[in-house]
Amino acid sequence: MRRIAVLSIIASLGLLLYILEMVRRRRLREEYSILWLSGSVIVLVLSAKQEWLNRISAAVGIAYPPSLLFLIGMAFIVLILIHFSVTISTLRQENKKMAQEIALMKPLSPKEAPHGTRETP
Repeated sequence: MRRIAVLSIIASLGLLLYILEMVRRRRLREEYSILWLSGSVIVLVLSAKQEWLNRISAAVGIAYPPSLLFLIGMAFIVLILIHFSVTISTLRQENKKMAQEIALMKPLSPKEAPHGTRETP
């Protein structure tokens, strides 16, 4: 087994164990860990099964098979970034809606009240 294969196995196994530990300590929610875990498992399997890595890289047209591992890693990072962007957009919309609802519920101070209206206690 080549050094690059051993290094990629160690790196993907380390990432896998780190993500599992973060989920166990409740520092990372399960819904966010799915992409991380699936990416590290795929890289781990392809690192361990060199013949699979060679066949897939030849089918895709990649001359140096370990480059496929980097491509897969980059693809999973892009998927994670898209997932986080969607989550942030949703949270931003919810935050704006809640701020508007709070502003409507908040009583006006006498300075802010329009002329001719009285604030009731």
